[in-house]
Amino acid sequence: MLRVLAVDDEEPALEELLYLLRADPRIRSAEGATSATGALRRIGDALDAGPDGSAAIDVVFLDIHMAGLTGLDVAKLLAGFAEPPLIVFVTAHEGFAVQAFDLKAVDYVLKPVRRERLAEAVRRVAELVGERGPAQTPAADQIPVELGGVIRFVAVDDIAYAEAQGDYARLHTDNGSHLVRIPLTTLEERWRARGFVRIHRRHLVALARIDELRLDAGAMSVRVGDAELAVSRRHARALRDLLMRQGGR
Repeated sequence: MLRVLAVDDEEPALEELLYLLRADPRIRSAEGATSATGALRRIGDALDAGPDGSAAIDVVFLDIHMAGLTGLDVAKLLAGFAEPPLIVFVTAHEGFAVQAFDLKAVDYVLKPVRRERLAEAVRRVAELVGERGPAQTPAADQIPVELGGVIRFVAVDDIAYAEAQGDYARLHTDNGSHLVRIPLTTLEERWRARGFVRIHRRHLVALARIDELRLDAGAMSVRVGDAELAVSRRHARALRDLLMRQGGR
């Protein structure tokens, strides 16, 4: 049974969220706060009480856009504590999903909140609270993508390559592609340790997913599944060396 704090500076939205939360049988208690500062005071009381205290909070359902401190600010502050409550962001703005999951959010629910979508978020929280396993959060191994107004997760290991599209990147998997609002250079930095290599200003490729390296009249390309991707001269030597080292293991 979960102990919940919901935070939103718009009272009608807060009351609707609390109504939906209290209707879920997995929720023991749900209280609200109409400001980030009020929420931090309440969370401070919960942390002082400890996880088994009467004032404890398991999860905070947190709006992002609020007067004064934002929900992201609150999450950053909570990250400094040893055992903070879990966080689910509830917002009308889909563009903050990557930042939210960098802050170890359990889920990211878009407004207007649908009962079944909120129930899925509660299910995820309940599993984590039951396991007592903070490492189970999806931020490290998955990336949030928006599909039909719903934020879902794509495993990084399922991504064959990423393609730059302005300030966005299109992630290509065996089952289709997904557009995310994050630059390719940022993905390159985050995924370098996971075996992704830059082969062109437009493409970042999972090294393990390269099926062939092709040379044609001095031009280099790689085959990744059904796609043939050009390799720029700038990246050609480094890629060839990486593939040779990988093949020699």
